[in-house]
Amino acid sequence: MNLQDLSFDFATLSEGYAQGDFSPSDIIREALRRIESGDAKIWISVDKAENLLAQAAELEARDSSALPLHGIPFAVKDNIDVANLPTTAACPDYKYFPENDATVVANLRAAGAIPLGKTNLDQFATGLVGTRSPYGVPGNAFDPEYLPGGSSSGSAVSVALGQVSFSLGTDTAGSGRVPACFNNLVGLKPSRGLLSCSGVIPACRSIDCVSIFSLNAADAQLAFRQASGLDEKDPYSRVAPNAPCAKSFTTFGVPEPTQLRFFGDEAYQEAYLEAIARLESLGYQKQVIDFEPFLAAARLLYEGPWVAERYWAIKDLIVNAPEILHPTTRAIIENGANYSSVDTFDAIYKLQALKRKTDAAMENIDFLATPTAGTHYRIAEVEADPVALNSNLGYYTNFMNLLDMSAVATPTAMLSSGRPFGITLIGDTFADESLLIIADRLQQASDLPLGTRSVKRFPELQPISTDESMEIVVCGAHMSGLPLNHQLTDLGATLSQSTRTATTYRLFALPNTTPPKPGMIRDEENGAAIEVEVWSLPKANWGAFVEQIPSPLGIASIELEDGSFVKGFACEAWATEGAQEFTELGSWRALVAKA
Repeated sequence: MNLQDLSFDFATLSEGYAQGDFSPSDIIREALRRIESGDAKIWISVDKAENLLAQAAELEARDSSALPLHGIPFAVKDNIDVANLPTTAACPDYKYFPENDATVVANLRAAGAIPLGKTNLDQFATGLVGTRSPYGVPGNAFDPEYLPGGSSSGSAVSVALGQVSFSLGTDTAGSGRVPACFNNLVGLKPSRGLLSCSGVIPACRSIDCVSIFSLNAADAQLAFRQASGLDEKDPYSRVAPNAPCAKSFTTFGVPEPTQLRFFGDEAYQEAYLEAIARLESLGYQKQVIDFEPFLAAARLLYEGPWVAERYWAIKDLIVNAPEILHPTTRAIIENGANYSSVDTFDAIYKLQALKRKTDAAMENIDFLATPTAGTHYRIAEVEADPVALNSNLGYYTNFMNLLDMSAVATPTAMLSSGRPFGITLIGDTFADESLLIIADRLQQASDLPLGTRSVKRFPELQPISTDESMEIVVCGAHMSGLPLNHQLTDLGATLSQSTRTATTYRLFALPNTTPPKPGMIRDEENGAAIEVEVWSLPKANWGAFVEQIPSPLGIASIELEDGSFVKGFACEAWATEGAQEFTELGSWRALVAKA
């Protein structure tokens, strides 16, 4: 097989592996060939071939069916740690060598994906252009005279050119969406916290997101699922309460015509109107909304004290060695020192008031559909006016993380100039996977190839019903209102029912446990019915929950009063020797109430 023409979309690689057409080692060699023969400004560092081939060989010795991303190569934006590769954030003097992967990288690697190296970016992830890097400007995948988009420039271009199957970016103001639009990619900007930012250099720590660039929506969904999960190392990490989201969307909003801006770009304006008409042809119903509250929130990001968060992220550097920063980056971030605590609270209050208005605007629609960007500039144009033109590119993007929204940038057209165009589908918090379904339908209806190649391949997305959960029985400190209940709710669990066990269980107060915990054992002869709760926990988070269970507790099949068996807490019998038995009370709550 001629690997030079091979698409790196997930389905093509997975089928080729299964059929024995090629191996992960073959794909790594081909990926390295593409990188070495391409634009050197896309990558800041690439792992050594021997290291990558060793990873591939290890995968080849394992059961591929147990690895959802078996042999899938990916790129990592160089503000996200990959163990033993330098992290620079596009600032050479800032360079350090992390010992560990960022959590998202570790999760993807555990699923069988192979990180090839670190990609270029606007320095310290500050910009939407991709031109603010001492490592040069990666050429746009379709026209090197035009912006690649930023700040995740190299991440997007590497996927569009077929050097990798997908990539990680970050998104604070639009860095995971604008480059997707400019390079004919799907760009998933997840709800804040669904992808851990542990091991990621912060821009605005309270609103940063790790993003995913992919060739189609199915690939984005699979990478997203494997990368996500609650991370105790990231205080902003969370899971969707009904993950995966199962809502069916039918109605979308668009800004009032006077609120749309295309900065004189008639081709972009026409492409947007065509994309909206295509959405309607797919059965979605359009409503015009007042977009001004969203725009007002967007203005707060760079005109308010959130710039001070960027200053906080690199304050030692900007105080002690400001000369090593890119001039534009320095000018933007230095301004963060000028905001007071009063300014910060004033902006927080303004944002909360605006969120009330944007929430009201979303009440009668399921999602928004806006241009991802209003135009696409040449690199020379931005170099002549770097701040104002960059600001224009954030017109439709800067509000989303401040308002805690989810978004998917979606390719919809190829212009007569040969450059791509796309729109962004915007939903409430945790609407990520529902938006991917719409993105999939829209990309297919737009009849576009993947990236810069001629391949058109759109596998079905995985089901996103709430059936992807498991029930667990709890009898003690994990019950509603008790000290460890948060371990369930933090992982997206919801209460299914309050019930009792069959009359075959005994209950003991385990000594020397903090917080106090009961131990429940099965005893056919001396047992009684015990009060329990049944919780529904997303399957994806089952392992994370079980890891928190200390000895002598464990998981066993618990018989409920209706005769059904559900997995739940049980105790090793040895631990109850000498422990206080309170089976006659029939409830841990009853014992707690007596204490």
